[in-house]
Amino acid sequence: MSDAYRTLIETFGRGWEQGDADAVASVFTPDAVCVETPFSDSLRGVEQVRGYWKDVPTHQAEISFRAGEIYVAGPWFATEFRCTFRRRRSGERVDARGAIFCETKDGKISEMRMYWHRYAGNREESKP
Repeated sequence: MSDAYRTLIETFGRGWEQGDADAVASVFTPDAVCVETPFSDSLRGVEQVRGYWKDVPTHQAEISFRAGEIYVAGPWFATEFRCTFRRRRSGERVDARGAIFCETKDGKISEMRMYWHRYAGNREESKP
């Protein structure tokens, strides 16, 4: 299963890098739940997930996403990640690092929880 989970997270990461909301959405089940941070409202359903990620190209450029080792427990997997990008508005470089925890069903992600932190302009930054 590790290879299948690696494919899911790499497809997700390429979608983020390319600003391709359809590619990101393709790894989720129709009724998926996605939580961007522990205190964020949940995105419910693949259309809300797609809607969230469609705005990435408006705000982020020069995106690089890398995932670490995949840890598997049955239908669940987790990985650490690092995503760097440049903010389009300010030109500021951002370095976001964290972990992604996923539950899968029928070969796709049915729930994704992201825990991350970012640095921008040489300072720690919390999510607004």
